[in-house]
Amino acid sequence: MSTTIAEPARSGAGTPEAGPPPRPARLAAWLAAALAAWTGLYLVIEPAAGFVTHRLLGLPADTHVGSAVAFFLFEAPKVLLLLVLVVFGVGVVRSFFTPERTRAILSGRRESVGNVLAALLGVVTPFCSCSAVPLFLGFVEVGIPLGVTLSFLVSAPMVNEVALVLLFGLFGWKVAGLYLVTGLGIAIASGFVLGRLRLERWVEGWVYESMRQGAGYEAERLGFAGRVAKGVESVREVVGKVWPYVLAGIAVGAFIHGYVPEGLMAGIMGKQSWWSVPLAVVVGVPMYSNAAGIIPVVQALLGKGAALGTVLAFMMSVIGLSLPEMIILRKVLRPPLIATFVAVVATGILAVGFLFNAVL
Repeated sequence: MSTTIAEPARSGAGTPEAGPPPRPARLAAWLAAALAAWTGLYLVIEPAAGFVTHRLLGLPADTHVGSAVAFFLFEAPKVLLLLVLVVFGVGVVRSFFTPERTRAILSGRRESVGNVLAALLGVVTPFCSCSAVPLFLGFVEVGIPLGVTLSFLVSAPMVNEVALVLLFGLFGWKVAGLYLVTGLGIAIASGFVLGRLRLERWVEGWVYESMRQGAGYEAERLGFAGRVAKGVESVREVVGKVWPYVLAGIAVGAFIHGYVPEGLMAGIMGKQSWWSVPLAVVVGVPMYSNAAGIIPVVQALLGKGAALGTVLAFMMSVIGLSLPEMIILRKVLRPPLIATFVAVVATGILAVGFLFNAVL
């Protein structure tokens, strides 16, 4: 994908001139005002949710329905507000990492260094299942090794920056840090192992036939206003698409919070059940959800006594090994490579689940 930068309009008869861009000082003032409004809304969520649930609706706090409604009314605006702030910030950061620039950074790297760089870039670049095929083709075009490409394809959906910030806001830096470190570790190790297996023969033949040597790129030249515009565009596109999934996830979490007995969830997904981690991965793979939609479910499961390792394994399998991504990747990868890819990544997720259940 290259970005075409329009030439400035020449002044002359019948030629409208573009208006001046907003001044940085004025734009900064608007951003400060928006942040102040966001902070004010965030601070009143909890008392407002309690007022609506218990005073306006008259639902007692010690009932199933009262607990579930209070959870939903508190979590829905909180998660959506966090989502808007996070997606805006990530949109600004992503404006520095175009697909072409990402390919240029990874091109020519040794596999070991490339796996680490690919996993790290996967955290901050705007790719998901939908862009898996064009991204794969773009990487092949510039000669990036298959193992490095697969490290990126694991990291990009699994170590999701939205999930990372939401986990930090809801559970603190320890849980968010565990998610970041283990997700990157799985991406790096998976790509390295798959690279050592020399699986290029299981890439569809037409992919290598379409390779182009010397692919270049055009970097976007954006100023402060342009990067802010990218952040606003990200909010409009991402939040506009995912908010139904977020509300659905919060509704599921509210049901678990209000109606599922704590002992039942602890028995199914607790540390004592050795089969809980494999079951969580098996259940998570066919599910389709984004990170923002699965976080409220994670919060409710942990609140009901589920073990952290089991819940992390479930979350990583949902967003890192989703069935839609495998279907899309089938266009460029043959079934043996997809099966090997799933097996290696799933092994890493299982290891994370068992490890954290053992030590935490």
